[in-house]
Amino acid sequence: MTGESQFDFDNGSFTTLGNAEYRTTGRLPLGALLALTMGSFIATANETLPAGLLPQIAEAFGVSQSWAGQMVTLCALGSGLAAIPLTLALQGWRRRLVLLLAVGVFFACNAVTALSPWFSLTLAARFMVGIATGLAWSLLAGYARRLVAPALHGRAMALAMLGIPSALALGVPLGAWLGQLLGWRCVFGTLSGLSLLLMAWIYLNVPDYPGQHSDRRLPLRTVLQTPGVRPVLAVVMLWILAHYTLYTYIAAFLASVGLADQVERGLFAFGIAALVGLWMIGTLIDGRLRRLILLSLAAFTLVSFALGLADLPVSALYIGIILWGMTFGGAPTLLQTALAEVAGDGADIAQSMLVTVFNLAFAGSGVIGGVLLETCGASAIPWVVLVLLLPALLIVSIARGHAFKRSLPPKR
Repeated sequence: MTGESQFDFDNGSFTTLGNAEYRTTGRLPLGALLALTMGSFIATANETLPAGLLPQIAEAFGVSQSWAGQMVTLCALGSGLAAIPLTLALQGWRRRLVLLLAVGVFFACNAVTALSPWFSLTLAARFMVGIATGLAWSLLAGYARRLVAPALHGRAMALAMLGIPSALALGVPLGAWLGQLLGWRCVFGTLSGLSLLLMAWIYLNVPDYPGQHSDRRLPLRTVLQTPGVRPVLAVVMLWILAHYTLYTYIAAFLASVGLADQVERGLFAFGIAALVGLWMIGTLIDGRLRRLILLSLAAFTLVSFALGLADLPVSALYIGIILWGMTFGGAPTLLQTALAEVAGDGADIAQSMLVTVFNLAFAGSGVIGGVLLETCGASAIPWVVLVLLLPALLIVSIARGHAFKRSLPPKR
């Protein structure tokens, strides 16, 4: 592998390393980590981009928007169903090959989506891209940690996961704009092209690692029973369920408080705040994982309580949305890091569990929010979010033995 630029966080400068073993350096390998960032960006776009293009897709295929929305559902379903079995089946494969396989399916399925004349074929392509997305999510966290020395695990994770808030804050609005300008098929064609470029980037800049030998492969049950894994997964379920119950129905909630015309601005403020939040988490995470998770959950809990109060001023509501965005921006990095630290050699399998739990929570949030809208109204959503967050805070507070352990900042 050729030399590449790396950033020294201590000195604030770039340097170039040749064929050094990244784990022994005190610097971040930018070329490799930014490839993973692009991977998380495309994976997030695979799951969310169709949502901003549903009217055009529905019109093109002559179906309702609710049917067009099944493109999102099937992608999430494929991701949730495939993550664990595929990760288990491919444990022995070389890591770069598995990553290239996932991105290759991104390329093929997004190309099919861009060219497909039949809605059934399009749905099949979205299901397949969901399967590849689930596989990619199970790889990215472990790959990022493997590239660097232990003291930089958190920062490497934050950089690799930067693609998530970037896709939400910039990718989805940009995709919707390009869809109106050039058509929705062009958007998926662009996503396919980016996937092809990413395959070349991974091949040239991301180092390869062997899979696990058969005598070191851990069965699913063993990983699930590892001390600390289940408390982290429980927090993932509660946090993601709470977040997406509010995020999915934010338009209905804002309308309930007389701010139906503020949805776009509110989502943009959330997205920018999420980027800031991830940057802050990336700077502080190493050695402060437990405190940051507690702080993020506590802040989101306070926001949900505030949003549940009637007659909030518009400025206070925006402050709440911004604080919410900041707490969620770093959530994937915090949760994946916590899980990787307790799972040890079963990190990839544990991450596949996280993908499954994440997608189940995502799907469950739609059900919970829909029931609330039909029964209690959108004004009840923040209170249900509060009820979900309180046990998550309790779990983090009491799970000190293995999950969410106290730790000290790394020495400089």
